[in-house]
Amino acid sequence: MATGFFQSFGIILSIILAACSVDCVKTGRISDDEFILTEEQMQNFFRNGLVTIPNVLTNEEILFMEEAFERFMNGTIKVPDKDLCDMSKPFGTPRESWSIVNAMLPTKYDPSLQDNVYERLTESMVRQLFPSKDMTKDYDQLLNKLPGKSDAVFAWHQDMAYWPGVAALGVEGTETATFSLAIDDSTEENGCLRYVVGSQASKTLRPHVPLSGSRDEGHALTIELGPDDVVELAPASRGSLTIHDEYVVHGSGGNQSPNRQRRTYVLAYRAGDIVKAERNIGFTHSHNDDVNWDTFNDGETHRVKASKDQDEL
Repeated sequence: MATGFFQSFGIILSIILAACSVDCVKTGRISDDEFILTEEQMQNFFRNGLVTIPNVLTNEEILFMEEAFERFMNGTIKVPDKDLCDMSKPFGTPRESWSIVNAMLPTKYDPSLQDNVYERLTESMVRQLFPSKDMTKDYDQLLNKLPGKSDAVFAWHQDMAYWPGVAALGVEGTETATFSLAIDDSTEENGCLRYVVGSQASKTLRPHVPLSGSRDEGHALTIELGPDDVVELAPASRGSLTIHDEYVVHGSGGNQSPNRQRRTYVLAYRAGDIVKAERNIGFTHSHNDDVNWDTFNDGETHRVKASKDQDEL
């Protein structure tokens, strides 16, 4: 009788353990250095081009990020020339007329931000997305859509339009994961991300045009959507984030809220050989770089300055 009981118990325990090996694997925030993505989240990133990951940072950790944000917004941290600008308007627009405050490369200008918990957790995530690649931090960025600014619009674009292509870099891949941390609840009202589902699948760059004539006048590019493009919103609660790839078509609407900011901390990772090749041609993602989206000689149609210079030769 006892032997039969223990045999039955052993069988049941084996079934439970087998089930747990599939369904009970811990995901989410494990520590200050590790966040485990679910298989579904990783599949959504590659299938749709963008995925939302909830509850990554705690409120206390977000308060630290808010303090850092404020140092850039109030001028305590000095950011040179075009690296502090309005991303939606021409360079030279008076500060009082800005709608989207953009601070490029915050950890360069404020080293106290380096190796923060957001960096460590996203490093963990990007290793899971690209386990065979040596993914490394490429650049970071702080964005603030001011309240009541209906013109705080990020035009539809693909990130690769702003970056040198494989022909300019002499590399084969373009692997990228860009994380956007919600410092505030990001909603349709205050201009959350929106994207064209699956638009990254072909890994091709659509024709872009500059909003302000050339990169010397303004940084922003734009494209027109097609009739078959399916747009979805990507809201994110405070402390959550989105991850998107380099080819997904995305943008965001203006801030219609009369009293709520929409602050975002962007952090992008690319394969190590890509980052090295970027730096070798002088591209650091600073808006003060001599090379930028309209100077890359990689055959794309929106390289305005490159085309103009070639015509003059």
